[in-house]
Amino acid sequence: MSAMPPDFKLIHTCWADSSAMLGAVRRTVFIEEQQVPASLEWDGLDADCFHVLVTGVGHQPVATGRMLLDGHIGRMAVLQACRGQGIGSAVLAALLEVARQQQFPRVFLHAQVSAIAFYERHGFVVSSDAFMDAGILHRTMRRQTAI
Repeated sequence: MSAMPPDFKLIHTCWADSSAMLGAVRRTVFIEEQQVPASLEWDGLDADCFHVLVTGVGHQPVATGRMLLDGHIGRMAVLQACRGQGIGSAVLAALLEVARQQQFPRVFLHAQVSAIAFYERHGFVVSSDAFMDAGILHRTMRRQTAI
């Protein structure tokens, strides 16, 4: 797994402090790029989540991810121009560290089928049949936090 480029900064944050920046990345990736309906993207759960935000040049938001209080990782998004640079791996690693700090024994996520190999590289294992979510094929994946 490659390290995140040095000109990017990862921070742990909350929705109240960073909703505009977190939302900008998710709007671009999910609503605009992947055509997820806004009513599904904004599920009302963000205020109760742990959030990670990555900023790039000019403190512009480029990536995000969140984890609910039950260990459900989601809303992992990296702007298209920044993919393939280790940023998604850094976001996931930061969320896994939060899970360890919160003493969650395991975490889970609903991976888009196209991203399964990414999550497998991080120790996740497929644990469900494929299902549709927001018009995109997904599979549930799980991982122990202490790998």
